[in-house]
Amino acid sequence: MTQASVIPDGYMQDAQGRLVPVGMVKDVDKARHELVLDLVAKAKALRQTMAAFLADAMGDVSAFAQLSAEQYGAKIGGDKGNITLASYDGRFKVQRQVSEHLVFDERLQAAKALIDECIAEWTEGSRDELKVLINDAFQVDKEGRINTGRVLSLRRLNIADDRWRQAMQAVSDSLRVAGSKTYLRVYERDANGKYQPIALDLAAM
Repeated sequence: MTQASVIPDGYMQDAQGRLVPVGMVKDVDKARHELVLDLVAKAKALRQTMAAFLADAMGDVSAFAQLSAEQYGAKIGGDKGNITLASYDGRFKVQRQVSEHLVFDERLQAAKALIDECIAEWTEGSRDELKVLINDAFQVDKEGRINTGRVLSLRRLNIADDRWRQAMQAVSDSLRVAGSKTYLRVYERDANGKYQPIALDLAAM
């Protein structure tokens, strides 16, 4: 029996899907059941309210950004880009932040091959720290994904070797945006002048 099944009058359904006569269910179990259902209903209603707020807020921020840009004869396309809006007194600020999910395509393998050639040639003279840094950069996580930040950090190394430079170019060329997520964050300035987030996450309250 599924949760969508109609439960006959005078019965309650247990966690195994069995129908149990109400008279055989302990009062404390009934009370717990009602409490959970009540809290779940309130949580779902709150989720809908927060979803509506988020949609309205995102639309308002985008509309204001467009209105502000039009004063200079400019037009803003789409909802990309980070925006910070502050109250006149500086007490509050609202931020729209766009986080892009970056991944590497098959050209990263070419970069790794070139780097391996460099390491093989530099083995005797290279520092162990460099080897560890490079090996760590190309390690995959439990989902088999490579940490983009670690790989991109290799580009900051100033190594004058044509193969290394080719490898870093391959790293850059292989990078692409697989998706993005937009966040809305609201802040209030405290007595010390530091902005503190106004938590909209139950776990953060």
